[in-house]
Amino acid sequence: MNTSPKTKLYKRSAANTIYQRLQENRKFIQVIIGPRQVGKTTAILQTLEEINFPSYYASADLPAPPTLNWLKIQWEIARNKLVNSKPLVLVLDEIQKIPHWSNEVKRLWDEDTRNQNKIHVVILGSSSLLMQKGLDESLAGRFELIHCSYWSWLECKNCFGWDLDQYIYFGGYPGAATLINDESRWRHYIQDSLIETIISKDILLLNRVEKPALLRRLFVLACEYGGQILAYQKIMGQLQDVGNTTTLAHYQQLLESAYLIKGLEKWSGQAIRRRSSSPKWLPLNTGLVTALSNKSFDEWHNDKAAWGRLVEMVVGNHLVNMAKHSASNIYYWREKDKEVDFVISKGNDLLAVEVKSGKNRLMTYPGLEAFMEKYPQAKPLLIGEEGMLLTDFLEKSSWFAG
Repeated sequence: MNTSPKTKLYKRSAANTIYQRLQENRKFIQVIIGPRQVGKTTAILQTLEEINFPSYYASADLPAPPTLNWLKIQWEIARNKLVNSKPLVLVLDEIQKIPHWSNEVKRLWDEDTRNQNKIHVVILGSSSLLMQKGLDESLAGRFELIHCSYWSWLECKNCFGWDLDQYIYFGGYPGAATLINDESRWRHYIQDSLIETIISKDILLLNRVEKPALLRRLFVLACEYGGQILAYQKIMGQLQDVGNTTTLAHYQQLLESAYLIKGLEKWSGQAIRRRSSSPKWLPLNTGLVTALSNKSFDEWHNDKAAWGRLVEMVVGNHLVNMAKHSASNIYYWREKDKEVDFVISKGNDLLAVEVKSGKNRLMTYPGLEAFMEKYPQAKPLLIGEEGMLLTDFLEKSSWFAG
């Protein structure tokens, strides 16, 4: 069985945690969340094949959301597989599709604890909003959280032999990697099997959305204006079904929860001002942008301004992914005509990131210089030919150390 570097990483992390918990006989639910099609299910299934314990896998990713009775039945099947007090691993995939799932998991989990049933539970999910809500409401103190991200540059390079330009254009979707020599097939796969599935099954089916067309259009605009600042008022001016800013903010939250986009807030040093700022739109995978554009690799690559936007998004996505694994947050900064692409805040530390995909003949960076003057404690990071090479940056796992 072929195992990719990413799957090996997930599998090793999952297996180590499962082994440790089973050996310690500690009661924790292992929760693995991340976008669709990044290898969560593949990794856990391969882990189950390798560990020397009984296991049971069930997926709630059904045409219609299953009920709590479905969850009870799956749990009871796992209980019936317990033999001679030997621990068993129960994996529940896409559990956020079950209404009120967390209350029932808590009840069953506590029941097993009282009865000393040695069941180690692993939960997989692809909606951060629905997963986090359930975890916070019912399972506080009972779970460990593992974030799985889109594939990185190094992972795509090592697994598929991609060069940097291929990664910038096609993004980190492993399932579509075999299709990149036929751009039309690749584009339809991203549009139909990923984008449409995520919007219809992970958002519209599980959340109250009064204006689905507006949500879809907001996503398209976020991709069209990827890497740019666009206020809600300007968005409403481009939409026929305008709704209001509250509706757009809610739809943005839903798109973010499905790992499609992120609306970066403006860094100001004050939380109130940050929350009231116009978002900078960051699609979380460049493949979303290029697939929707219907422009070829050569068309993007020959357009220096467009290619520069993709490079900036790749940097932003890498920062977002790293932020999930550290106590840090990502913003942008702008005052009048001066702008810094990304600002990373971690405790009292600030990192100002400027991305330059081409040569800067004047070697001046007014936005970065203005930010450093206002926040002298900040550390500057220039990514491009005059600073850190993009490949070197994408191979770093931390921006404050080293």
